Amino acid sequence: MDKQLIRKYNVPGPRYTSYPTVPFWATTPTQEEWSNLVKETFHATNTEEGISVYIHLPYCSSLCTYCGCNKRITVNHAVELPYIHSILKEWQLYLNLFEVAPRIREIHLGGGTPTFFSPENLKFLITELLRGCELCDDAQLGLEGHPKNTTAQHLEVLYELGFRRLSLGIQDFDEAVQKVINRVQPYEMVEMATETARALGYTSVNFDLIYGLPLQTIDTVRKTIELVNQLKPDRIAFYSYAHVPWQTPGQRSYSEKDLPNNEEKRALYELGKEMFEELGYVEIGMDHFAVPSDSLTIAFNNRSLHRNFMGYTPVHDHLMIGLGASSISDSWTGFAQNIKKVEDYQKAVDSGEFPFYRGHVLSEQDLVLRRHILEIMCHFETSWEEEEMQNEVIFEGLTKLTELIEDGLVEVSETKLRVTDKGKPFVRNICMCFDEYLFKKKSDTPIFSQTI
Repeated sequence: MDKQLIRKYNVPGPRYTSYPTVPFWATTPTQEEWSNLVKETFHATNTEEGISVYIHLPYCSSLCTYCGCNKRITVNHAVELPYIHSILKEWQLYLNLFEVAPRIREIHLGGGTPTFFSPENLKFLITELLRGCELCDDAQLGLEGHPKNTTAQHLEVLYELGFRRLSLGIQDFDEAVQKVINRVQPYEMVEMATETARALGYTSVNFDLIYGLPLQTIDTVRKTIELVNQLKPDRIAFYSYAHVPWQTPGQRSYSEKDLPNNEEKRALYELGKEMFEELGYVEIGMDHFAVPSDSLTIAFNNRSLHRNFMGYTPVHDHLMIGLGASSISDSWTGFAQNIKKVEDYQKAVDSGEFPFYRGHVLSEQDLVLRRHILEIMCHFETSWEEEEMQNEVIFEGLTKLTELIEDGLVEVSETKLRVTDKGKPFVRNICMCFDEYLFKKKSDTPIFSQTI
């Protein structure tokens, strides 16, 4: 890749798992407003679409220093059941809004480390959550697992409940890199979890990898991908490391001198992309690769791919309920994020109120911009041919694309924008041109990681 382009466009910018992005949420709904937003979307979409449920399980037995997720480090497993009971209480608050049984189309267990919880407690959680609900025929149930504590019993219990997708946090196989990020997990451990899942009947195994970590080099990343190829996961998420030590204190355990520089970091991604494509994977959106038969690739090809707080998904439900501390719910017309501290979250649930502390009610203009940014992030193009897809921010954004057009990163016609192959690594920068809040509410302090 042209080093000049990297230097030019490697600026702080959002990942666009939502629009507006979280730092610019400005219209937090009241309890009543949020209830109404959820009910309206539920009644409009439950019959045909169903709903998605994300459950945040924040506990980890040790700290991975690179991680920016909301987590609680502990070895005390007595916290499991009280936390599960809080999740179920929160779920009941949503059930009280629905006049008919919700049709569950997607469940995702994220964290933290979901497999910190015992198989018995995870079975109790999912069984109780599904009680009185309808599971869609095409429902996708998935979990994130740490190879260190994802046991055969975990996988067996969840398989029996309908789970078919497993995502393993690998990050890197190099021993020196694993030590500096405090996530030591031998290849054999990952191999065991992968083979166990496949033997049970899991149909999609995903590996999370990160490029740009401390001590990574071209050689270490190449060796990591060679080991990944031996296990042949169905999906690979190849994420850019976000160095945000002002938000994630654990990242202060190493310095910026330990990190690849901008050009070196991008070279790691280009190497990964080249190797993945040689191995038969298809590049999906930003940072994702999948085999041609995977549902993510199929969704990308038929233009049904969606992006939300869980990343890319083949399921596009307009209502996503987030349960647990720090979880974010999306009613399509509004967002609500739960309290991050576990004890405060539990106290709020016990009070009988939705435990969110911030959110945003989308304006008509927000909704139009959201659709455009989703189109660009998922399909690398968007159109404003229809009048409902036009507004002044879109046309103002087009004027900000001049340099991107001149650099060959994007092509614009009278009613359509298309990201070129050369421009795909800069898709975040392209979306930024249509982000009304990013330009109107500039911050003097760091908010986002670098875009490249």
